[in-house]
Amino acid sequence: MLDIADDLLEALGEGRRLAVATVTTVDGSAPRALGTSMAVDDRGRVLGSISGGCVEGAVYQVAEGVLETGEPVLAEFGFTDGDAFAAGLSCGGRIEVFVHEIAMSGARGRLDDRVAHELEATRDGRPAGIAVVVAGRAAGTVIAATAAATEVERDGLDLATAQRILHELTARVSSGLSGTADIECDGEPLRVLFVVAATAPRMIIFGAVDFSAALADASSLLGYHVTVCDARPLFATPQRFPSADEVVVAWPSEYLRSTPVDSRTVICVLTHDEKFDIPLLSLALRLPVAFVGAMASRTTHERRVRALEDEGLSAAELGRLHSPIGLDLGGSTPQETAVSILAEVIASRTGSAGVSLRTQTGPIHRSEVARAESASTVSTGAARP
Repeated sequence: MLDIADDLLEALGEGRRLAVATVTTVDGSAPRALGTSMAVDDRGRVLGSISGGCVEGAVYQVAEGVLETGEPVLAEFGFTDGDAFAAGLSCGGRIEVFVHEIAMSGARGRLDDRVAHELEATRDGRPAGIAVVVAGRAAGTVIAATAAATEVERDGLDLATAQRILHELTARVSSGLSGTADIECDGEPLRVLFVVAATAPRMIIFGAVDFSAALADASSLLGYHVTVCDARPLFATPQRFPSADEVVVAWPSEYLRSTPVDSRTVICVLTHDEKFDIPLLSLALRLPVAFVGAMASRTTHERRVRALEDEGLSAAELGRLHSPIGLDLGGSTPQETAVSILAEVIASRTGSAGVSLRTQTGPIHRSEVARAESASTVSTGAARP
């Protein structure tokens, strides 16, 4: 739905009813990705494309039926080698498409206002995400990333399932990765399609050291766009950081001042050099980013905080600094330290205390408030990588 947000909003604004067909599975190489949509309105107009080939005709017929009945359909199309080539698949295989009705008003296919807001966010170039239940109870339910679990708890979805779907959707919007997942609801599996419209979040690592290489590797696996920056050209080379999307030779604070950041950006300072660290952190802690962390011993951290106070940073700004960086996992190698750092990044994003699941009771996937209340009764220990 998000890839044709402009067209959908225009048609919905005209009062049209639409059957939206979204690709949930592709076996074989196709020109359009999972999550791609086309729509058919109640006047027979087609919006978008899902394969660029003959499959559109079959999907159009399914969409017409959905507009007649209001019942969602999960359709599968198999191809011979010849048909697959015509449909845009490079080899014989299958494509699965979920078709459901949406409209801005009316009892059937009523689009939630929050979902409409996700379409608007996509149109405006802001991160957005929706989840669509494509199989199991509540098939056809569309959930917005900005919804609350209590708002989603309907049409056969219990509160725990709604929270699980929203938790997964939030994580996928943060990483910019669409996909499908099977989620259990009262012992019955649901298949959920997560569609997000967001560029990969940035991970900016300052310091061309071994820990940075390990952090770049792990961050890339989590879907970050990774930048490694260091002022020393001898160390800041693409060969030393093959998993980084870019390696920049620049004075750290000057680079940070000139590069775009947003509310999902993660900044990790691993330089261990006050001539870099103090001006860099003075700037980073005043930026609207998701996370600012710095590697340090206890002594270095205390000295660094005093220097940042001398630079005029407020208590609130200093409170944003994650230092010494990482959760206490007991690791020491660069790779283990990278896991520790990313664990804290995730915990910071979700509001989790990072405690062991076995020390807690109740559902694993809970709201931030519930996690905080549970964690308040558990000792978390000192944080160190």
